[in-house]
Amino acid sequence: MLDGQSDPALLLDTKGAVLATNPPGQRIVNALESGHPTDFKPQIVAAMQGNGPLTGSYTFDGDDEAALILEVQILPLAPPHFLLLGRDVTLERNLRAALVDSRERFKDLVEASSDFAWEVGPEGRFVYVSPRGALGFEAARLVGHAPSELLKKGGDSRNPFVTRAEVEEAEVWVRRADGTRACLIVTAVPLQAGDGAWRGARGVCRDVTSEREKDAALARAHQREKILNSVVGAIRDEVDPQDMLDVAALATAQAISADGVRIYRGDERDGFYLVAEQGTPSSNEALDELVRNVHADHRVLDNNAHGLSMLAAATPYRHQVNGAICVWRDEKGNAWSDDDRIIAGDVANRLGIALEQFSNHERILKLSRTDGLTGLLNRRAFFEDELPHRLRKSGKPGGGGALVYVDLDNFKLVNDVHGHQAGDDALLKVCEILDTHTRASDLLARLGGDEFVLWLDRMPPDVVRQRVDELHHSALDLKPLSGDMARPLGFSVGVAIYDPAVEEGMESLVARADAAMYTVKNRGKGGIEISLPGGGEGEAS
Repeated sequence: MLDGQSDPALLLDTKGAVLATNPPGQRIVNALESGHPTDFKPQIVAAMQGNGPLTGSYTFDGDDEAALILEVQILPLAPPHFLLLGRDVTLERNLRAALVDSRERFKDLVEASSDFAWEVGPEGRFVYVSPRGALGFEAARLVGHAPSELLKKGGDSRNPFVTRAEVEEAEVWVRRADGTRACLIVTAVPLQAGDGAWRGARGVCRDVTSEREKDAALARAHQREKILNSVVGAIRDEVDPQDMLDVAALATAQAISADGVRIYRGDERDGFYLVAEQGTPSSNEALDELVRNVHADHRVLDNNAHGLSMLAAATPYRHQVNGAICVWRDEKGNAWSDDDRIIAGDVANRLGIALEQFSNHERILKLSRTDGLTGLLNRRAFFEDELPHRLRKSGKPGGGGALVYVDLDNFKLVNDVHGHQAGDDALLKVCEILDTHTRASDLLARLGGDEFVLWLDRMPPDVVRQRVDELHHSALDLKPLSGDMARPLGFSVGVAIYDPAVEEGMESLVARADAAMYTVKNRGKGGIEISLPGGGEGEAS
């Protein structure tokens, strides 16, 4: 009977001793002889007391063999014998354990590789969502609802949750429970019934919102850098400071699609004044008011007033405000974006350097064009730049004027008697007198030493005579500064009247004025000589 069993079979006595076995049961016998803890006596006793078979599951370990798992039945025979029949369930148990382990591993991998898993049924509604929920929703709140309720309005109309074909890493924007938007990467497969009918879909989702926002922020930063570089490049390509500011205003307006841009110079103490402009605003007062409120804290101010939407920022240089920039749009147009504000602030920072260059250029130009002591134009600026320009303009109606040479009488005595500081004070007093007797449209220069020259612009000859007489009379104010009262400090004045109707070059005009002045000197100083154009007789006094 034992040999007829393909599975292990053993004949036992009431003490659990093996009386006989078939070949498959020999492994159990070996395990028992090697001290295996399995003891069948309690089961035999239970079988005897119950007068019926007893079933159990046992694992037999061998030293050189894999564990054997048996489902065992102990059957009472004629006393004192019992029959043990075993069925090998090792493979079944191992497969079951492997399946459980595989399912756990798959579950862990799905949860590790995605934020949530889901499945929709034939009606296109969620029938399963990962227990931890998704997008701030609890799983129970999503089950029974259509995935389309999550899709962001105005976004991508594709709905991978009800796909009829395999979807691999589709990107879709949805809304979270708090109303904010989220970007999901969806991988999904459709589900089909035996007849091929669609019965739903399942898949996993990964939230990549932070990555997309970082990508978008980086792209915007690159775009801002590109725009700023274009503005800076346009500024750098200009040599003349004023052209530099004009180009900066135009480039900034184009960069952020502004209707207009204003660039100001100045500081918080002295206020701001306009130096460059692109576009014509509907209200100058609104722009100027906003600019007056900027500070060196790198903040970009904004305001809406008088139909304008405006941004303004200070232009800093070495932690000091040296100007400001203001941009505007029509209030009904597009609102300013954060990127617009950042660009306006970045441009303001660069303009701080440009405005400082402008100031340096002005200082250098002034030094190259002016006399160091008096601040008047020097010889080069007067004869090479300003006087030729005025003579070219004099051909227009009302043109003409006079070139006036003024030479100090007895100036050397001041230096010899009182010292050079007294001489400098006397020259500054002369500068004050000349300035008093000239207009803003006239030119005034120091040629060097004690020689001065004036251009009285668009002044008729009779008025020239009156003005020169007043100037000569004012020389009395210099007398207290004289080195010797017997030889007082005073003026010798030579005047050349200019008439644009008479063809005369600048060299001839200068020569006439110089000759008239030396005529006075030769007569004994302290007088006036007027030379008329075209070789006419002059006047002396």
